[in-house]
Amino acid sequence: MTNVLHRIPRWVLIVVPLLILLLIALAVVLNINAIVTGVITALDFMFNPGKYIDESKIVDCRTNSTCSVVHAIVFSALFLFVVITGFAYTTLLERKFIAWFQHRVGPNRVGPWGFLQPAADGLKLIFKEDITPSGAYHFVYLISPLLKVLPTLVVLAVVPLGPPILVLWFDGLWYRVPQGLTDPNVGVLWILAVTSIATYGVTLAGWSSNNKYAMLGGLRAAAQMVSYELSLGLAMAVPVMIVGSMSVGDIIDAQRNIWQWFVFQNPLAAGILIIALIAEVNRSPFDLPEAEQELTAGFMTEYSGMKFALFMMAEYLGMIGVSVIAMSLFFGGYHLVFVDQFPLLGPLVISGKVVACLVGFVWIRATLPRIRYDRLMSFGWKVMLPLALVAVLWTAVSLVLGDMLGSNFTVAYGILATIVFLTVVIGGVVALRRANEEAEPADTMTTDPVVTGERRGIVDAGLQLVGGILAIPFGLYSLLIGSLKVAQKMGQTPEETAATESKAIQPSGSKVPAKDAGTD
Repeated sequence: MTNVLHRIPRWVLIVVPLLILLLIALAVVLNINAIVTGVITALDFMFNPGKYIDESKIVDCRTNSTCSVVHAIVFSALFLFVVITGFAYTTLLERKFIAWFQHRVGPNRVGPWGFLQPAADGLKLIFKEDITPSGAYHFVYLISPLLKVLPTLVVLAVVPLGPPILVLWFDGLWYRVPQGLTDPNVGVLWILAVTSIATYGVTLAGWSSNNKYAMLGGLRAAAQMVSYELSLGLAMAVPVMIVGSMSVGDIIDAQRNIWQWFVFQNPLAAGILIIALIAEVNRSPFDLPEAEQELTAGFMTEYSGMKFALFMMAEYLGMIGVSVIAMSLFFGGYHLVFVDQFPLLGPLVISGKVVACLVGFVWIRATLPRIRYDRLMSFGWKVMLPLALVAVLWTAVSLVLGDMLGSNFTVAYGILATIVFLTVVIGGVVALRRANEEAEPADTMTTDPVVTGERRGIVDAGLQLVGGILAIPFGLYSLLIGSLKVAQKMGQTPEETAATESKAIQPSGSKVPAKDAGTD
C-alpha cells in the first residue's frame, strides 16, 4: 500500500480531495433551503414532538401494564450500569483532585491519563484473598456489606431524572415514558427510611467481626446517626412544607427557574441538609466510624477482598445518591434552560450538578480535619438541631405571611432570606476566627489559687476576714481552758498534782490495782 501511494503524483493527492470538498460545498449551496428546512423541522420535532404526533397514538406508560414492566426492567438495568460506572470513576475523580490539591500527579499509569485505574483496582480486589475471622458471627458478617450497599442503590428509585419522553414502539404507538422508576406521593419518607437502613450495615459489621476496633466503629456509627438524623428530617421537611407534597417529582417541578430554587428561599435548611448528608455517608470530617488513626479501619477492619470493595462501593454510591437527593430537594433537580423542551437534557443536567457536588465532597476531605468524637455529638445536638428547628420555624412563618400578603411578600421574603443567609455565614466566620485566636492555657494547675494559695480580689479578702472573726471565739475558749488548768494546779499539793496527771494519762476503762486502792 505504501509503494502504491508513493507512485501517485503529489498533485493528485492534493487536487482530488479539494474537488470532492468543492462538490460537497456546491451541493450544499444548491440545496441550502431544503437543508435548513430539514434541520429546523428536526429540531422542532425534538423540542416539541407532540406537535407532529397524533394524541390518539400516545399512550401513557404508567397506565399500560406491559410498558410498566418493560420500563422498570430496562430503566433499572441502565440506571445500575450508569451508577456503578459512576462509582468507579468517582474514585478516580477523588484521587485526581486530591493529588491536584496536594501538588501531586495522581493515577497516570493504567490507561490514558489513568482512566483505566478503576478497572485495575476492581480486578485486584476480585483476586484478593478473602479472610473471615474465626470468632465472627458468619451470617451477619456476610450480609452486612449488602445491608450497606443495597440502600444506596434503591434510595434513588423515587427521584425523577428528567421529564417524560416519547418513545416509538414496534406497534406503531408512541409511549410517554418517565425518566425515573417511580414517583410516589411519599418519596421523601422513602428517602428517610432507606438512608437509615445503611447504618444497620455498619453497626452489624462492627458487632459481627469479633474485633474491639470494629465494635467501637459500629457504636460510633449508631451514635452518630442519632445525632444527625433529626436534623436531616427537619431539613427535608422544609421543601415539603413549601410545596405541600412529599413527592420528589412535585418538589422538582416547583423549582423550574433558578430563582425558584429552595436554596434561595431557605439557605439555612439547605446547609443543614448538606452537612447531615455528608455525615450520612461517613465522609470526612464525619468519618469517625472508620478513623484510621484511632480504630485502624473501624467497622471494616476485618473485611478484605470483595467484601471490603462492597463497603467502598457503598461509600461512593452513597456520595452519588445524597448528591442527587440534595440537588432534587434544594437545587432544582434536572431543571435548567431548555430541559422542558428537550427532555433528554434532564439526566445530563442533573449529572453535571452531581459531579459539582462530588468535587465539593473531595474538596472538603482534602481541606477539613476529622473532628473529635465528643465535639461531633455536641455539634449534632447543640448546633444542628436548634438551627434545623429555626429553619422549619422560618419557613412556617414565611408561608403564613405569604398567604396573608400574597404576591407582595415575594420580594420581601427574598431580601429576608439573603439577610439571614449572610448573617449566618458572617457569624460563622467570626466565630471560627475567634475560636482560633483563643489560646488554651498551658497548665491550669500552676495558676489555680487552691494550689498556689494566692489571694485574689475582694472575694478572697472577704473570706479571709470572715475566717478571722470566726477564729476569735475558738481562740478565747482555748485560752480560758488553759487558764483554768493553771489555776487548778496552783491550789494543789505536789502529790495531788502527780495523782491528777497520772489519771489523765491512764487509759479510760482501766482499773487501779486493789493494793494501790488500799494504800490510798
